[in-house]
Amino acid sequence: MGKIAQEMNLAESAFILKSERADFRARYFTPAVEIPMAGHPPLSVISALIHAHKSKLDDHPVNVTLEVKAAILPIEIQSKNGELLSITMQQIKPKFLEIVRQEEVLPVFGLQEIDFTKDVPIQIVSTGTNQLMVPVKDIETLERIVLNVDAFANLRGRYDFMSIHAFTVHGYTQTGDTYARHFDIPPDLIEDPFTGSATGGMAAYLWRYHLIDESQFIAEQGHTMGRPGQAEVLIIGKRENIEGIKVGGKVVLVAEGVIYVDEPSH
Repeated sequence: MGKIAQEMNLAESAFILKSERADFRARYFTPAVEIPMAGHPPLSVISALIHAHKSKLDDHPVNVTLEVKAAILPIEIQSKNGELLSITMQQIKPKFLEIVRQEEVLPVFGLQEIDFTKDVPIQIVSTGTNQLMVPVKDIETLERIVLNVDAFANLRGRYDFMSIHAFTVHGYTQTGDTYARHFDIPPDLIEDPFTGSATGGMAAYLWRYHLIDESQFIAEQGHTMGRPGQAEVLIIGKRENIEGIKVGGKVVLVAEGVIYVDEPSH
């Protein structure tokens, strides 16, 4: 699985297996490592299963469960007149972990203190995968980010997180409410066009620290890469006790193919 993920060289590759605890099971790999949780793969796994089995879609919601390394995820499928409208996953209860000092993050992005959102911490948040949440004041700040890979690696060596999610409470389009950029370091992709798991962590962060007024919003990402994406987000629970985060949207089949594996010669 790891070798296939490395060959595909995508943000994540998902592998579907049988489960003894849920309807389906999946394992997720970046080009470098296996990860316990991701946002896009659960949606794409269910979409791929529907497509592969040519399942007939009903006009009422269908609920299934997906076992991943971090948890068992409830997933809702919405369709109408046989057309798949959306797939929504519920991420697990968020954990608010270590706080990172601003001056440690500045060299990673080439930013100044004035560029960060005031009066809120830079913090590691997890809805299955530890990710560093970095709130900035506006979209222009996000566009000015120049990633320093060495500084990123040094920071990750001091804290327990996988990737960094920088965001602002301004949509890139008129329909969006937030905009984000998501970063990692090689051999993983340096920037991910859309990150569903981090969107869940971001939503929990925004709700807990009163940066948004509504528990339901549209998250945007990837526009500056020429790969725009949107997700519908719903926060479940009170600000001081968030029970879960729902993240979903429409899934589109892009390509399909066959992987041939050569047997080793003896």
